[in-house]
Amino acid sequence: MEALAHNERVAIARLHALLELLPTALDRELATIGLTSFEFILLEALQESDAGRLRLTALAKRTNATLPRLSRVVTGLERKGLVQRSACEEDGRATNAVLTPAGGTAYESSKSVYSRAVRAMILDGMNADAVDQLAQLAFSILSNLDPQFHDADNSDAACSADPAPENLAVEVPSCPADP
Repeated sequence: MEALAHNERVAIARLHALLELLPTALDRELATIGLTSFEFILLEALQESDAGRLRLTALAKRTNATLPRLSRVVTGLERKGLVQRSACEEDGRATNAVLTPAGGTAYESSKSVYSRAVRAMILDGMNADAVDQLAQLAFSILSNLDPQFHDADNSDAACSADPAPENLAVEVPSCPADP
């Protein structure tokens, strides 16, 4: 296989830089309200789920986190009173993360900070077509990294706390490159 072309190396170098810099920059913005960007994403996933609860395995899939990382972050959110763990009534082996009222309030109050930061760092200066292209590119890369990313049939034993597959689908305009 031949080496990467110059434009391919530039594209990958820029992607690496983006992946390194963006989480830290978002964390810095959200630090003013006592959250990290990953904590915000977890709270958002719970807020959008039925009854503010998700099985930990479903939450890990939804946030692309490993279970050990997710467990550490959920523990931190529990200490802050934003999330609590509870047994899954449908599957005694599973544990749910449940958004507390304080967690709902924290999510609602942090949405504007997160939105402003994302707009300033990423979306400002992009028109709707560019945003759609970004979504398509990200989807294509994620699908290559994790073929299960867009596969709605990848659920473990179903639990009512898990989101319906259609709620997890990434809505992007169709593209011939999409699987």
